[in-house]
Amino acid sequence: MAEASGLRFEAVYEQHFDFIWRALRCFGLTPPALEDAVQDVLLTAFRRLGSFEYRSSVRTWLFGIAYRVALNYRRHLRRKGRLDELSDDLPALAAGPDRQVEEAQALRFVELFLETLDDERRAVFVLCEVEQMAAPEAAMALGVKLNTIYSRLRLARRAFRRALKAQRRRA
Repeated sequence: MAEASGLRFEAVYEQHFDFIWRALRCFGLTPPALEDAVQDVLLTAFRRLGSFEYRSSVRTWLFGIAYRVALNYRRHLRRKGRLDELSDDLPALAAGPDRQVEEAQALRFVELFLETLDDERRAVFVLCEVEQMAAPEAAMALGVKLNTIYSRLRLARRAFRRALKAQRRRA
């Protein structure tokens, strides 16, 4: 049971596992890389828990770790030529089959859009739009200036609107 100033690893795990998984998934990691990457993030957090200084929220700190782990996995897989394609077997929680298809298509659209962004814009878009993190917290998680966050977010949103317009024209 690791603790740092009252912060227990078990609590970090329980409260943030889903967040870590979603963050890594948004960076395009797929099984088995996704499962391994989640474990790497948790292992790093466990090892560094004693040095956590509360200069940011735990969630921000974990995203910083997840971001670096995801970049390392993607770099490694790219060198090996084994970036996995995203699965079409995306789970849907909607009641009806039409709604399930719509949700799967929307999720697929967002995942494909995220693939078009460079890693820096992708991280900002995921933090601010998907995870609803405030820009100052995103700046802290990524270790960049606040104006950089706003600039990257503006560019990512513009790209998203263009991709959405193109999708609508095709439909």
